[in-house]
Amino acid sequence: MSETSDLHEQRKAKLEELRAAGINPYPSRYEVSHTIGALTTKYANLPGEELQHLREPFTIAGRLMAKRLMGKTLFGHLRDRTGSLQVYARHDTLGGDLFQRVRRFDVGDFLGCAGTLFKTRTGELTLAVERIELLSKTLRPLPEKWHGLRDVETRYRQRYLDLLMNPEVREVFVKRAAIIRAMREFMLARDFLEVETPMLQPIAGGAAAKPFVTHHNALNRRLFLRIAPELDLKRLVVGGLERVFEINRCFRNEGLSTEHNPEFTTLESYMAYADYADVMQLTEELLCHVAEQVLGALQFGSQGSNLDLTPPWRRITFEDALVEIGGFARDVLRDPARLEAAAAAHAIVKERGAFEAATAHAKLLAKVFEACVEPRLIQPTFVIDYPIALCPLAKASAANPEVAERFELFINGRELANAYSELNDPLEQRRRFVEQARQRSAGDEEAHAMDHDFVRALEYGLPPAGGLGIGIDRLVMLLTDSASIRDVIFFPQLKEEPRLGAELRGESAEAAWSNSDEHPHV
Repeated sequence: MSETSDLHEQRKAKLEELRAAGINPYPSRYEVSHTIGALTTKYANLPGEELQHLREPFTIAGRLMAKRLMGKTLFGHLRDRTGSLQVYARHDTLGGDLFQRVRRFDVGDFLGCAGTLFKTRTGELTLAVERIELLSKTLRPLPEKWHGLRDVETRYRQRYLDLLMNPEVREVFVKRAAIIRAMREFMLARDFLEVETPMLQPIAGGAAAKPFVTHHNALNRRLFLRIAPELDLKRLVVGGLERVFEINRCFRNEGLSTEHNPEFTTLESYMAYADYADVMQLTEELLCHVAEQVLGALQFGSQGSNLDLTPPWRRITFEDALVEIGGFARDVLRDPARLEAAAAAHAIVKERGAFEAATAHAKLLAKVFEACVEPRLIQPTFVIDYPIALCPLAKASAANPEVAERFELFINGRELANAYSELNDPLEQRRRFVEQARQRSAGDEEAHAMDHDFVRALEYGLPPAGGLGIGIDRLVMLLTDSASIRDVIFFPQLKEEPRLGAELRGESAEAAWSNSDEHPHV
């Protein structure tokens, strides 16, 4: 039996001892008078003599993170959501029976403590315990203190331990909450209405992506987890809600990477009587606001790059970026055969499928851009005017109908936002949906499906509008200096853990575990 299993069994034995003594190891509630953070803020700088004159009782609760026995006294550290405080228990204060019980408390147990504050000889603020109660008995030991929790597989699978043992991880998610709060405040201050649209949709629309499929039993209907809220949000603009936004969860049945998780969070907004140039300004102002609110500055480091969000940000067309940054000749980019040869030289594989010539050419340009331009876009850059074949929901440029009034924002080599002037011509939208449906029939799983109701909505009239989508997970990565999207999502998707997966299927867990080459360190 392993050391961890031994400790597990020892704690289970302690649990039974408590129950045999008539003690409930899992009481329902505990009355707390102060958080630890409030106590340390108010009293940590007071001299010990002043603490002695305090008559106010203090009652705190938290997890025991460390303990040290010294004869008939015990020192420990209790941690709640706001901080950590030393606690001090004495045999003569608690009485023999209670003190012996306290001696057997384990690191990780939740305790409620009441007492008075004092300063130790080293000046540490400490609670002298007069009453103590076990609030929750833990059965598994926490990871070893000095080595902490470092195995990446375990950190992602058991995020609760990651948060417990690695304070910097907690700070990432606290900052994530602050980022989302700042985005919401910015949009509300500009008269945008926050709305909610369905996650279960009859048609997976609003983006080019492969959806997750499910089935509604009562309706006997196939449904999709949404890949984007775009079409429903534009329906709301048709209905007279001229400025709307949603902080939403989207789902795309795609591969995993440091930048992709099948479930992710975006902010998507629509603004009537605006075009993509107006949305560029909105995006610039929004992200500057968030950076100043969360970081207190527009200049910061992220993944080895020194970034500066000071506006105005660079604007460059899609084709110019391929020429100036990617190093491709303009005539090569415009010649499908020569482009294919150039892409092959860069080990870029052409997409398979019976696409129309313009679409196949545009898709290859997008792949070349992703491989040869995107990683070099370090400082904030708006790439504008994409090939119209890549933008089935965007309005064509009046100056050049071959390109769409669309931009993507790149910072530190990653796409962060996507936006365009919305296509509001119902006949043109129907024509493009038909083209997409043809490509879908030819094998393109990411082509947009026909949405007759959306076309019908457009026929009732959509005003000129600018739409915006911002990847919140990637924004959090940027502002928290995180290398992987898994570091900014509480519970990222992972391969199945063999032991638990077998138990869910009712199979032999031991057989699945021994036969698998995936052994998470748990």
